[in-house]
Amino acid sequence: MRKQLKLDAKCLNGFVDSDDFEVIKPEVEEAYKCLMERSGKGKEFLGWLEVDRIASEVLLEDIENTAKKMIAMSEAIVVIGVGGSYLGAKAVIKALSPKTLKDKIFFAGQNISGEYISGLLGVLKDKDISVIVISKSGTTTETAIAFRIIEDFLEEKYDQTEVAKRIICITDKEKGALRNIAEEKGLKSFIIPEDVGGRFSILTPVGLLPAACAGIDIRELVSGAVFQRKTNEKNKGYENLSCKYAAIRNILYRKGKRIEIFSTFSYKLRYIGEWWKQLFGESEGKSYKSIFPAACDFSMDLHSMGQLIQEGERNIFETFFIVEEEEEHAIIPERKDNLDNLNYLAGYEMSYVNKKAYEATIEAHHEGGVPSSTIFIPQKTDFYMGALFYFLEEAVAVSAYISGVNPFNQPGVEAYKNKMFKLLGKP
Repeated sequence: MRKQLKLDAKCLNGFVDSDDFEVIKPEVEEAYKCLMERSGKGKEFLGWLEVDRIASEVLLEDIENTAKKMIAMSEAIVVIGVGGSYLGAKAVIKALSPKTLKDKIFFAGQNISGEYISGLLGVLKDKDISVIVISKSGTTTETAIAFRIIEDFLEEKYDQTEVAKRIICITDKEKGALRNIAEEKGLKSFIIPEDVGGRFSILTPVGLLPAACAGIDIRELVSGAVFQRKTNEKNKGYENLSCKYAAIRNILYRKGKRIEIFSTFSYKLRYIGEWWKQLFGESEGKSYKSIFPAACDFSMDLHSMGQLIQEGERNIFETFFIVEEEEEHAIIPERKDNLDNLNYLAGYEMSYVNKKAYEATIEAHHEGGVPSSTIFIPQKTDFYMGALFYFLEEAVAVSAYISGVNPFNQPGVEAYKNKMFKLLGKP
Protein backbone atom coordinates (compact mmCIF):
# COMPACT_ATOMS: atom_id res chain seq x y z
CA MET A 1 0.00 0.00 0.00
CA ARG A 2 1.31 3.42 -0.98
CA LYS A 3 1.96 5.88 1.80
CA GLN A 4 1.47 9.62 1.48
CA LEU A 5 3.73 12.61 1.88
CA LYS A 6 3.07 14.27 5.25
CA LEU A 7 3.46 17.80 6.57
CA ASP A 8 4.36 18.28 10.24
CA ALA A 9 3.74 21.85 11.43
CA LYS A 10 4.33 21.56 15.19
CA CYS A 11 7.46 23.75 15.02
CA LEU A 12 5.30 26.60 13.74
CA ASN A 13 3.83 26.91 17.25
CA GLY A 14 4.31 30.42 18.56
CA PHE A 15 4.55 31.81 15.02
CA VAL A 16 1.42 30.56 13.23
CA ASP A 17 -1.91 29.73 14.86
CA SER A 18 -5.34 28.49 13.80
CA ASP A 19 -6.62 32.05 13.37
CA ASP A 20 -3.90 32.71 10.76
CA PHE A 21 -5.06 29.69 8.77
CA GLU A 22 -8.69 30.84 8.98
CA VAL A 23 -7.83 34.37 7.80
CA ILE A 24 -5.94 33.20 4.71
CA LYS A 25 -8.24 30.27 3.94
CA PRO A 26 -10.50 32.14 1.43
CA GLU A 27 -7.42 33.24 -0.53
CA VAL A 28 -6.06 29.70 -0.58
CA GLU A 29 -9.38 28.29 -1.75
CA GLU A 30 -9.66 30.91 -4.48
CA ALA A 31 -6.08 30.28 -5.64
CA TYR A 32 -6.67 26.52 -5.78
CA LYS A 33 -9.94 27.05 -7.63
CA CYS A 34 -8.18 29.24 -10.22
CA LEU A 35 -5.61 26.51 -10.72
CA MET A 36 -8.07 23.63 -11.04
CA GLU A 37 -10.51 25.58 -13.24
CA ARG A 38 -7.67 26.93 -15.42
CA SER A 39 -8.91 30.50 -14.92
CA GLY A 40 -5.85 32.18 -13.38
CA LYS A 41 -2.87 34.00 -14.83
CA GLY A 42 -0.76 31.83 -17.11
CA LYS A 43 -3.58 29.31 -17.58
CA GLU A 44 -2.14 28.37 -20.97
CA PHE A 45 0.80 26.69 -19.18
CA LEU A 46 -1.04 24.17 -17.03
CA GLY A 47 -0.32 21.03 -19.03
CA TRP A 48 1.84 19.68 -16.19
CA LEU A 49 -1.36 19.15 -14.16
CA GLU A 50 -2.33 16.34 -16.56
CA VAL A 51 0.62 14.09 -15.84
CA ASP A 52 -0.82 10.98 -17.46
CA ARG A 53 -1.61 12.92 -20.65
CA ILE A 54 1.80 14.49 -21.13
CA ALA A 55 3.53 11.21 -20.15
CA SER A 56 1.41 8.82 -22.20
CA GLU A 57 2.09 5.10 -22.61
CA VAL A 58 3.27 5.66 -26.19
CA LEU A 59 5.71 8.36 -25.09
CA LEU A 60 7.07 6.34 -22.16
CA GLU A 61 7.72 3.35 -24.40
CA ASP A 62 9.51 5.54 -26.95
CA ILE A 63 11.66 7.12 -24.23
CA GLU A 64 12.54 3.73 -22.72
CA ASN A 65 13.55 2.30 -26.10
CA THR A 66 15.61 5.38 -26.95
CA ALA A 67 17.35 5.26 -23.57
CA LYS A 68 18.24 1.56 -24.03
CA LYS A 69 19.88 2.33 -27.38
CA MET A 70 21.80 5.28 -25.96
CA ILE A 71 23.04 3.27 -22.97
CA ALA A 72 24.14 0.42 -25.26
CA MET A 73 26.17 2.65 -27.60
CA SER A 74 27.59 5.06 -25.04
CA GLU A 75 30.21 5.15 -22.34
CA ALA A 76 28.99 8.65 -21.53
CA ILE A 77 25.77 10.58 -22.19
CA VAL A 78 25.91 14.38 -22.17
CA VAL A 79 22.74 16.27 -21.24
CA ILE A 80 22.86 19.84 -22.59
CA GLY A 81 20.46 22.36 -21.06
CA VAL A 82 20.07 25.16 -18.55
CA GLY A 83 17.44 26.15 -15.98
CA GLY A 84 14.34 24.00 -16.27
CA SER A 85 16.01 22.04 -19.06
CA TYR A 86 18.78 20.99 -16.67
CA LEU A 87 17.90 21.23 -12.98
CA GLY A 88 15.00 18.77 -12.98
CA ALA A 89 16.99 16.10 -14.78
CA LYS A 90 20.01 16.58 -12.53
CA ALA A 91 17.85 16.56 -9.39
CA VAL A 92 16.15 13.27 -10.19
CA ILE A 93 19.39 11.60 -11.35
CA LYS A 94 21.36 12.65 -8.27
CA ALA A 95 18.53 11.52 -5.99
CA LEU A 96 17.72 8.17 -7.58
CA SER A 97 20.13 6.87 -10.18
CA PRO A 98 22.21 3.75 -9.42
CA LYS A 99 25.89 4.65 -9.32
CA THR A 100 26.75 2.40 -12.28
CA LEU A 101 24.62 4.51 -14.61
CA LYS A 102 24.76 7.85 -12.80
CA ASP A 103 28.48 8.04 -13.49
CA LYS A 104 27.74 7.84 -17.23
CA ILE A 105 25.70 11.07 -17.21
CA PHE A 106 27.45 14.41 -17.72
CA PHE A 107 25.95 17.89 -17.98
CA ALA A 108 26.80 20.85 -20.20
CA GLY A 109 25.16 24.11 -21.23
CA GLN A 110 24.31 25.17 -17.68
CA ASN A 111 27.07 27.81 -17.72
CA ILE A 112 29.32 29.71 -20.11
CA SER A 113 32.57 28.64 -18.50
CA GLY A 114 35.32 27.80 -20.99
CA GLU A 115 37.18 26.04 -18.21
CA TYR A 116 34.20 23.77 -17.53
CA ILE A 117 33.53 22.79 -21.16
CA SER A 118 37.23 22.29 -21.88
CA GLY A 119 37.59 20.02 -18.86
CA LEU A 120 34.48 18.07 -19.87
CA LEU A 121 35.79 17.48 -23.39
CA GLY A 122 39.04 16.24 -21.87
CA VAL A 123 37.12 13.67 -19.84
CA LEU A 124 35.08 12.59 -22.88
CA LYS A 125 37.80 12.47 -25.53
CA ASP A 126 38.41 8.72 -25.30
CA LYS A 127 34.80 7.71 -24.67
CA ASP A 128 31.94 6.80 -26.99
CA ILE A 129 29.34 9.46 -26.28
CA SER A 130 25.75 10.38 -27.05
CA VAL A 131 24.05 13.72 -26.52
CA ILE A 132 20.65 14.91 -25.34
CA VAL A 133 20.16 18.59 -26.14
CA ILE A 134 17.18 20.33 -24.52
CA SER A 135 15.85 23.75 -25.52
CA LYS A 136 12.37 24.88 -26.49
CA SER A 137 13.67 27.70 -28.67
CA GLY A 138 17.11 26.37 -29.50
CA THR A 139 18.54 29.86 -29.02
CA THR A 140 19.19 29.84 -25.27
CA THR A 141 22.76 31.13 -25.22
CA GLU A 142 24.34 28.72 -22.75
CA THR A 143 22.71 25.66 -24.34
CA ALA A 144 23.30 26.73 -27.94
CA ILE A 145 27.02 27.44 -27.40
CA ALA A 146 27.59 24.13 -25.60
CA PHE A 147 25.73 22.21 -28.30
CA ARG A 148 27.73 23.84 -31.08
CA ILE A 149 31.00 22.93 -29.36
CA ILE A 150 29.97 19.36 -28.53
CA GLU A 151 28.47 18.75 -31.97
CA ASP A 152 31.82 19.83 -33.46
CA PHE A 153 33.52 17.43 -31.01
CA LEU A 154 31.27 14.59 -32.21
CA GLU A 155 32.01 15.33 -35.85
CA GLU A 156 35.71 14.92 -35.17
CA LYS A 157 35.09 11.46 -33.63
CA TYR A 158 32.45 10.00 -35.97
CA ASP A 159 31.17 10.21 -39.54
CA GLN A 160 28.01 12.18 -40.22
CA THR A 161 25.71 9.15 -40.21
CA GLU A 162 27.01 8.08 -36.81
CA VAL A 163 26.77 11.61 -35.41
CA ALA A 164 23.07 11.71 -36.37
CA LYS A 165 22.45 8.50 -34.39
CA ARG A 166 24.07 9.96 -31.29
CA ILE A 167 22.12 13.21 -30.91
CA ILE A 168 18.61 13.42 -29.46
CA CYS A 169 16.83 16.78 -29.47
CA ILE A 170 14.08 17.76 -27.03
CA THR A 171 12.43 20.90 -28.32
CA ASP A 172 9.31 22.64 -29.63
CA LYS A 173 6.97 20.69 -31.88
CA GLU A 174 7.04 23.09 -34.82
CA LYS A 175 9.34 26.08 -34.46
CA GLY A 176 12.72 27.27 -33.24
CA ALA A 177 16.38 26.81 -34.11
CA LEU A 178 16.70 23.36 -32.52
CA ARG A 179 13.59 22.09 -34.34
CA ASN A 180 15.12 23.33 -37.60
CA ILE A 181 18.43 21.60 -36.80
CA ALA A 182 16.67 18.32 -35.97
CA GLU A 183 14.71 18.31 -39.22
CA GLU A 184 17.61 19.49 -41.39
CA LYS A 185 19.98 16.82 -40.04
CA GLY A 186 17.46 14.02 -39.52
CA LEU A 187 17.92 13.82 -35.74
CA LYS A 188 15.63 11.89 -33.41
CA SER A 189 13.54 14.33 -31.37
CA PHE A 190 11.03 14.55 -28.56
CA ILE A 191 8.53 17.35 -28.05
CA ILE A 192 8.34 19.74 -25.11
CA PRO A 193 4.57 20.22 -24.67
CA GLU A 194 3.46 23.69 -25.68
CA ASP A 195 1.50 24.10 -22.45
CA VAL A 196 4.36 23.23 -20.08
CA GLY A 197 7.02 25.76 -19.05
CA GLY A 198 10.64 24.79 -18.44
CA ARG A 199 10.66 24.66 -14.65
CA PHE A 200 7.51 22.49 -14.67
CA SER A 201 8.86 20.08 -17.30
CA ILE A 202 10.52 17.39 -15.18
CA LEU A 203 7.76 14.86 -16.01
CA THR A 204 8.00 15.49 -19.76
CA PRO A 205 10.79 14.18 -22.04
CA VAL A 206 12.94 17.01 -20.61
CA GLY A 207 13.36 15.10 -17.36
CA LEU A 208 12.20 11.62 -18.32
CA LEU A 209 14.72 10.83 -21.08
CA PRO A 210 17.83 11.75 -19.01
CA ALA A 211 16.28 9.87 -16.08
CA ALA A 212 15.71 6.76 -18.17
CA CYS A 213 19.30 6.94 -19.46
CA ALA A 214 20.41 6.97 -15.81
CA GLY A 215 18.52 3.78 -15.00
CA ILE A 216 15.53 5.36 -13.26
CA ASP A 217 12.10 3.73 -13.55
CA ILE A 218 10.25 6.56 -15.27
CA ARG A 219 6.93 4.73 -15.06
CA GLU A 220 7.20 4.75 -11.26
CA LEU A 221 8.18 8.42 -11.36
CA VAL A 222 5.04 9.26 -13.35
CA SER A 223 2.87 6.95 -11.23
CA GLY A 224 3.98 8.81 -8.10
CA ALA A 225 3.03 12.14 -9.64
CA VAL A 226 -0.38 10.82 -10.72
CA PHE A 227 -0.91 9.41 -7.21
CA GLN A 228 -0.12 12.80 -5.67
CA ARG A 229 -2.41 14.63 -8.09
CA LYS A 230 -5.31 12.33 -7.23
CA THR A 231 -4.55 12.59 -3.52
CA ASN A 232 -4.56 16.39 -3.73
CA GLU A 233 -7.81 16.44 -5.71
CA LYS A 234 -9.50 14.14 -3.18
CA ASN A 235 -8.45 16.20 -0.15
CA LYS A 236 -10.22 19.47 0.55
CA GLY A 237 -8.95 22.61 2.24
CA TYR A 238 -5.88 22.14 4.41
CA GLU A 239 -6.07 18.36 3.97
CA ASN A 240 -4.59 19.17 0.55
CA LEU A 241 -0.86 19.19 1.26
CA SER A 242 -0.01 21.67 -1.49
CA CYS A 243 -2.58 24.16 -0.22
CA LYS A 244 -1.41 23.88 3.38
CA TYR A 245 2.24 24.40 2.43
CA ALA A 246 1.31 27.38 0.24
CA ALA A 247 -0.71 28.86 3.12
CA ILE A 248 2.15 28.45 5.61
CA ARG A 249 4.58 30.22 3.28
CA ASN A 250 2.28 33.20 2.72
CA ILE A 251 1.30 33.52 6.38
CA LEU A 252 4.97 33.67 7.38
CA TYR A 253 5.82 36.10 4.57
CA ARG A 254 3.17 38.48 5.86
CA LYS A 255 4.73 38.21 9.32
CA GLY A 256 8.07 39.44 7.96
CA LYS A 257 9.73 36.12 7.14
CA ARG A 258 11.34 36.95 3.81
CA ILE A 259 13.69 33.95 3.34
CA GLU A 260 12.73 30.27 3.15
CA ILE A 261 15.41 27.61 3.62
CA PHE A 262 15.02 24.19 2.03
CA SER A 263 16.76 21.99 4.61
CA THR A 264 17.54 18.32 4.16
CA PHE A 265 19.60 15.70 5.96
CA SER A 266 19.90 13.50 2.83
CA TYR A 267 22.83 14.40 0.59
CA LYS A 268 21.06 12.79 -2.38
CA LEU A 269 18.33 15.44 -2.13
CA ARG A 270 20.79 18.29 -2.53
CA TYR A 271 19.87 18.92 -6.15
CA ILE A 272 16.17 18.64 -5.37
CA GLY A 273 16.91 21.79 -3.38
CA GLU A 274 18.52 23.41 -6.42
CA TRP A 275 15.49 22.54 -8.57
CA TRP A 276 13.17 23.83 -5.80
CA LYS A 277 15.07 27.15 -5.76
CA GLN A 278 14.37 27.71 -9.43
CA LEU A 279 10.77 26.50 -9.21
CA PHE A 280 9.87 28.88 -6.39
CA GLY A 281 12.24 31.74 -7.21
CA GLU A 282 11.32 32.06 -10.88
CA SER A 283 7.62 31.42 -10.28
CA GLU A 284 7.10 33.90 -7.42
CA GLY A 285 9.84 36.51 -7.77
CA LYS A 286 7.83 39.23 -9.48
CA SER A 287 6.25 42.62 -8.76
CA TYR A 288 9.18 43.37 -6.42
CA LYS A 289 7.90 41.01 -3.74
CA SER A 290 8.53 37.36 -2.91
CA ILE A 291 10.09 34.88 -0.54
CA PHE A 292 13.78 34.33 -1.28
CA PRO A 293 14.45 30.56 -1.64
CA ALA A 294 17.71 29.24 -0.19
CA ALA A 295 18.87 25.66 0.42
CA CYS A 296 21.02 23.95 3.06
CA ASP A 297 22.57 20.50 3.07
CA PHE A 298 22.68 19.28 6.67
CA SER A 299 24.49 18.31 8.73
CA MET A 300 27.34 19.82 6.66
CA ASP A 301 25.83 23.31 6.55
CA LEU A 302 25.13 23.27 10.28
CA HIS A 303 28.85 24.01 10.64
CA SER A 304 28.56 27.11 8.45
CA MET A 305 25.03 28.43 7.85
CA GLY A 306 23.89 26.89 11.12
CA GLN A 307 25.23 29.88 13.08
CA LEU A 308 23.28 32.37 10.98
CA ILE A 309 20.09 30.31 11.17
CA GLN A 310 20.38 29.99 14.94
CA GLU A 311 21.29 33.57 15.83
CA GLY A 312 21.07 35.74 12.71
CA GLU A 313 18.30 38.13 11.71
CA ARG A 314 14.87 36.62 12.38
CA ASN A 315 13.60 37.07 8.83
CA ILE A 316 13.85 33.38 7.92
CA PHE A 317 11.81 30.20 8.11
CA GLU A 318 12.71 26.61 7.28
CA THR A 319 11.05 23.77 5.44
CA PHE A 320 12.70 20.44 6.16
CA PHE A 321 12.49 17.63 3.60
CA ILE A 322 13.07 14.37 5.45
CA VAL A 323 13.16 10.81 4.10
CA GLU A 324 11.54 8.54 6.71
CA GLU A 325 13.09 5.23 5.64
CA GLU A 326 16.65 5.27 4.35
CA GLU A 327 17.53 2.42 1.99
CA GLU A 328 21.28 2.30 2.73
CA HIS A 329 22.72 1.64 6.17
CA ALA A 330 26.09 1.80 7.92
CA ILE A 331 26.63 0.54 11.47
CA ILE A 332 28.92 2.41 13.86
CA PRO A 333 31.43 -0.16 15.21
CA GLU A 334 32.64 -0.58 18.78
CA ARG A 335 36.35 0.02 19.49
CA LYS A 336 38.08 -1.45 22.56
CA ASP A 337 40.36 1.54 22.99
CA ASN A 338 37.44 4.02 22.63
CA LEU A 339 39.99 6.79 22.13
CA ASP A 340 37.39 8.91 20.36
CA ASN A 341 34.80 8.32 23.12
CA LEU A 342 32.21 7.16 20.60
CA ASN A 343 31.37 3.76 22.06
CA TYR A 344 28.10 5.22 23.35
CA LEU A 345 27.02 5.14 19.68
CA ALA A 346 28.35 1.65 18.91
CA GLY A 347 25.77 -0.56 17.24
CA TYR A 348 23.62 2.32 16.02
CA GLU A 349 22.99 2.86 12.32
CA MET A 350 24.20 6.21 11.03
CA SER A 351 20.64 6.88 9.85
CA TYR A 352 19.56 6.84 13.52
CA VAL A 353 22.18 9.45 14.42
CA ASN A 354 21.13 11.48 11.36
CA LYS A 355 17.51 11.37 12.51
CA LYS A 356 18.48 12.63 15.96
CA ALA A 357 20.50 15.41 14.34
CA TYR A 358 17.36 16.50 12.47
CA GLU A 359 15.25 16.40 15.63
CA ALA A 360 17.83 18.41 17.56
CA THR A 361 18.22 20.95 14.75
CA ILE A 362 14.55 21.71 14.24
CA GLU A 363 14.05 22.03 18.01
CA ALA A 364 17.07 24.31 18.45
CA HIS A 365 16.11 26.49 15.48
CA HIS A 366 12.51 26.74 16.74
CA GLU A 367 13.72 27.82 20.18
CA GLY A 368 16.03 30.31 18.45
CA GLY A 369 13.09 32.01 16.73
CA VAL A 370 12.90 30.19 13.40
CA PRO A 371 9.47 28.81 12.46
CA SER A 372 9.81 25.42 10.75
CA SER A 373 7.70 22.74 9.14
CA THR A 374 8.66 19.34 7.76
CA ILE A 375 7.67 17.45 4.64
CA PHE A 376 8.10 13.73 5.34
CA ILE A 377 8.83 11.55 2.30
CA PRO A 378 8.15 7.85 3.01
CA GLN A 379 11.13 6.53 1.04
CA LYS A 380 13.65 7.81 -1.49
CA THR A 381 12.18 5.89 -4.43
CA ASP A 382 11.20 6.72 -7.99
CA PHE A 383 7.52 6.70 -6.98
CA TYR A 384 7.83 9.06 -4.02
CA MET A 385 10.13 11.45 -5.86
CA GLY A 386 7.46 11.72 -8.56
CA ALA A 387 4.93 12.50 -5.84
CA LEU A 388 7.26 15.13 -4.36
CA PHE A 389 7.79 16.86 -7.71
CA TYR A 390 4.06 17.12 -8.35
CA PHE A 391 3.32 18.29 -4.81
CA LEU A 392 5.83 21.13 -5.11
CA GLU A 393 4.67 22.18 -8.57
CA GLU A 394 1.09 22.47 -7.38
CA ALA A 395 2.17 24.20 -4.17
CA VAL A 396 4.12 26.93 -5.95
CA ALA A 397 1.25 27.61 -8.34
CA VAL A 398 -1.19 28.04 -5.43
CA SER A 399 1.33 30.11 -3.46
CA ALA A 400 2.00 32.46 -6.37
CA TYR A 401 -1.71 32.96 -7.01
CA ILE A 402 -2.17 33.85 -3.32
CA SER A 403 0.53 36.51 -3.67
CA GLY A 404 -1.08 37.84 -6.86
CA VAL A 405 1.57 36.98 -9.47
CA ASN A 406 1.63 34.81 -12.59
CA PRO A 407 3.52 31.64 -11.64
CA PHE A 408 4.27 30.67 -15.23
CA ASN A 409 6.15 33.57 -16.81
CA GLN A 410 9.62 35.02 -16.17
CA PRO A 411 9.80 38.49 -17.75
CA GLY A 412 12.74 39.58 -15.59
CA VAL A 413 15.02 36.93 -17.05
CA GLU A 414 15.10 38.83 -20.34
CA ALA A 415 16.82 41.87 -18.78
CA TYR A 416 20.31 40.37 -18.53
CA LYS A 417 19.92 38.60 -21.88
CA ASN A 418 19.14 41.81 -23.76
CA LYS A 419 22.14 43.61 -22.22
CA MET A 420 24.44 40.64 -22.88
CA PHE A 421 23.34 40.42 -26.52
CA LYS A 422 24.00 44.15 -26.94
CA LEU A 423 27.48 43.84 -25.44
CA LEU A 424 28.24 40.86 -27.68
CA GLY A 425 27.03 42.67 -30.79
CA LYS A 426 24.28 40.21 -31.64
CA PRO A 427 22.63 41.18 -34.95
